Amino acid sequence: MNMGQTKKTFSVKGMHCASCVVMIERSLKKVDGVSSATVNLATEKATVTYDPLKVSDEKLSSAVSNVGYQAIVNEEIRTEDEEKEEKEKELRDLRRKVAVSLIFGALLLWGSFPWLIDTAPAALKDFWVQLLLAIPVQFWAGYGFYRATISALRHRTANMDTLVAIGTTVAFGYSAFVTVFPQLVMKIGIEPMPYYDTATVIIGLILLGRYFEAKAKAGTSEAIKKLIGLQAKTARVLRNPEGKPASYEAGGKEMDIPISDVIIGDILRVRPGEKIPVDGILVEGESSVDESMLTGESIPVDKIVGDTIVGATMNKTGTFTFKATKVGADTMLAQIIKLVQEAQGSKAPIQRLADLISSYFVPIVLMLAILTFAVWYVFGPAPVLLYALLNTVAVLIIACPCAMGLATPTAIMVGTGKGAEHGVLIKDAESLEIAHKLNTIIFDKTGTLTKGKPEVTDILPFGLIDRNELLRLAGSIEKGSEHSLAEAIVAAAEAQQLVLAKVEKFQAIPGHGVEGIVENKRIIFGNKRLMDKESIDVRKAESEIGNMENNGKTVMMIGVEHKLVGIIAVADVIKESAKEGLVALQKLGIETVMITGDNKRTANAIGQKLGITRILAEVLPGEKEAEVRKIQSEGKVVGMVGDGINDAPALAAANVGIAMGSGTDVAIEAADITLINKDLRSVAAAVVLSKKTMRTIRLNLFWAFGYNVLLIPVAMGALYPLFGLLLNPILASIAMATSSISVVANSLLLKRKKIV
Repeated sequence: MNMGQTKKTFSVKGMHCASCVVMIERSLKKVDGVSSATVNLATEKATVTYDPLKVSDEKLSSAVSNVGYQAIVNEEIRTEDEEKEEKEKELRDLRRKVAVSLIFGALLLWGSFPWLIDTAPAALKDFWVQLLLAIPVQFWAGYGFYRATISALRHRTANMDTLVAIGTTVAFGYSAFVTVFPQLVMKIGIEPMPYYDTATVIIGLILLGRYFEAKAKAGTSEAIKKLIGLQAKTARVLRNPEGKPASYEAGGKEMDIPISDVIIGDILRVRPGEKIPVDGILVEGESSVDESMLTGESIPVDKIVGDTIVGATMNKTGTFTFKATKVGADTMLAQIIKLVQEAQGSKAPIQRLADLISSYFVPIVLMLAILTFAVWYVFGPAPVLLYALLNTVAVLIIACPCAMGLATPTAIMVGTGKGAEHGVLIKDAESLEIAHKLNTIIFDKTGTLTKGKPEVTDILPFGLIDRNELLRLAGSIEKGSEHSLAEAIVAAAEAQQLVLAKVEKFQAIPGHGVEGIVENKRIIFGNKRLMDKESIDVRKAESEIGNMENNGKTVMMIGVEHKLVGIIAVADVIKESAKEGLVALQKLGIETVMITGDNKRTANAIGQKLGITRILAEVLPGEKEAEVRKIQSEGKVVGMVGDGINDAPALAAANVGIAMGSGTDVAIEAADITLINKDLRSVAAAVVLSKKTMRTIRLNLFWAFGYNVLLIPVAMGALYPLFGLLLNPILASIAMATSSISVVANSLLLKRKKIV
């Protein structure tokens, strides 16, 4: 996104096919200041990137309404109950129209169908009664078709509603003419036979298809529903009598308020078993928190004072208070919901094919319908007008491009939703599509393949001293140091609950180590250069030191009163999921590369442990982007996995950038895919998910295109000369509805596919 550009996603009501999508996109792109617009049929949302100085919400809304649809531009994240209530209202209205249409249609069939007419009451055989039954279906249940058609024609475009409106109006109009002027029809040699049942049943079946389609599409958006459902409804805050945030000491009293009323700076109390309302920092107490909704990991995470707390996670054991730092749309959960909504509403490159075809499709169908009418009227058997009308209606109905419009977005919705459930946040559909083409993935070492935080790996004492005493002395002398390796040693000593001694005459020796007096003994702790400087003999430890350094560890030696008493090795430990994650990628035939600023010896040691053969060592942060482009120049499709902040240029340069999520600071803008679970096995999962989603999309498109290509000629009467077969318009409407439902159902099968 360019500087100064804003991205907005909002709902659009009234869409039914790929042509609707193309029409709305064109209208939005015509607005001065809009740089891009993507409309998604499955999510019923539009995502627009624009200059806020030139474009207002009113302009966006007008652009949509001008082509016959309704935009809900100022839309907040709604609660699960609100979402459910709105969907249920839509389904109720649709269900009512379907019921009236099909009941009246059944009565009309009973009174006009050759096999049933003999059993029908006399009233149902009366043309005027049939007209009265057909009118509410045609103009009440079918009102939506007319409204969309009029708007489309006003802008010299056409969509699926145009086809339905023209087809059913032709059948209804002919029938009404026969009813009102039967003698005139008889004079031209045609039996006055109305076809109200055709128009009525077609409208009923198309609306029934939309009802089932809406029910099925609701299943594709379960990921969003689950995320919204994670939100806490209320929060227990500490407020003073004036209603301002206050601690217990400052006279704060506990009160339960709606989560929407929580403000930054509020002190909140959370008890065991309660959901954490918003993001914040723990200020008092400690607990164990279930963060599985965020990371996918079922093991609770221990939290102490100073730790980050994420809203919508579940408090398991202790009671604690925390200070709110992010509320409303800024919370981690709100960001995830927004990201998933944008991803589900984005458009994959493969969908451009469907959009391109659908932009020409409806006009071509209208021409084919006119051709069908002309051919049957000129060359068809008697009664020619009747055959011409019915076959024209069949062509108009069978060609509705619903399945074409749903083929890609429904699969994208399910795919991105499934990713979110496994801690894999996919930024857009394009990234999801490209991921299956990756053949090389570059991993940053520190913080990605390794934990990014040094840990003590080896404690080797010499002489009479034991491991704990050696670690206690090292921890004592290092307590005053600010070096990252010192933190690792002090942390290891404290983890063993060792009591550290007081240090006198402490001195840090840059590039060498530290020295000081501990319990009246002079302690020297540092590298081999410091030992040589102090004339401390380290020959007895040389083989162990060599082995440790060959394994990528940093070795420090400790001397007491000019005598070597032990060595301690510190290393940036490889993540538990690294080996499995890399093996999974290699099984997929993907080359893995490690990039690091470390020296070649350390890098090779880490690479050997992980089974990585291609290692780029001693690469400065600013040079990583160039290395990515260098590998791309070899013809490789490259993925880059990094921390999303330091590696931002390299992540942006890669075909797909994958960021390791860190706490609540998810690097959404830096990468195309964010692993909030920080599990390297999820890299392979993202690739597998991409492959399975693309396979589903291709199958959907094959079915959608194949359906139209095969059945339009049948509707035109291609089989009539050879077999005497024609496609009844009612059967055409059944086939059209079945096509859309089958595409959505096929996309829903993605939910059952394993990706990890």
